Amino acid sequence: MSNQVKDLVSAEEWQLRVDLAACYRLVALFGWDDLVFTHISARLPGPEHHFLINPYGMTFDEITASSLVKVDQECNKVMDSPYPVNPAGFTIHSAIHAAREDAHCVLHTHSLNGVAVSAQTDGVLPLSQQSTLVLASLGYHDYEGIALREDEKPRLVNNLGDNTFLMLRNHGLLTVGQNPADAFLSMYIFEAACMIQVRALAGGRDLTPISQEIVDGTREAAQIVTKGLFGGIAWPALLRKLDRQNPGYEL
Repeated sequence: MSNQVKDLVSAEEWQLRVDLAACYRLVALFGWDDLVFTHISARLPGPEHHFLINPYGMTFDEITASSLVKVDQECNKVMDSPYPVNPAGFTIHSAIHAAREDAHCVLHTHSLNGVAVSAQTDGVLPLSQQSTLVLASLGYHDYEGIALREDEKPRLVNNLGDNTFLMLRNHGLLTVGQNPADAFLSMYIFEAACMIQVRALAGGRDLTPISQEIVDGTREAAQIVTKGLFGGIAWPALLRKLDRQNPGYEL
């Protein structure tokens, strides 16, 4: 199957398939997956507005480059695939891809720490260095039920704005990036900030918040640090880790 798909697509598409499959498996490896639910989508180059998403029903730790499904903006298959897709689950992703030219990859999770913080009125608190990076580029979207309705898309896009991070209230976390590497590394920081916050609040002791002045100063620093450096530095090491613990994503 992998050789058949690889022979049918460009080298650029195949590399994106490999990176996206790795991203899925890393999400599983770090424990952020939710059985077969949620998506990580990637826009393919070209004017057709085609995307790669996961085959519905596969767990994230078994996804491969060849099993990813190519779809259009409405999540209709545009290339033969034996695997089903979940059009309803693509609602959030299609809205963001359509509105943000720079959002080549959209990563959405239902992680326990992320959902826990999304349910807290104050959202992300300035309690850690990780949180300052998130707060430098964070939007919030109120819960409107399971995201299936077309009329929610404009509100979702407006709440994301030009940010990298979006907290979906009572629902989970979302990041966007130029590629799967950047989207993953942003999610790593987002998830870490939420995990630290949950643990800090559970400690039952007085907390030391980071000053607003420092948080504001982080906005400029974050723009310098995050432009291509996250994926460029950490991604090769993450792939080596994946090769040791769950190889085969490139098939």
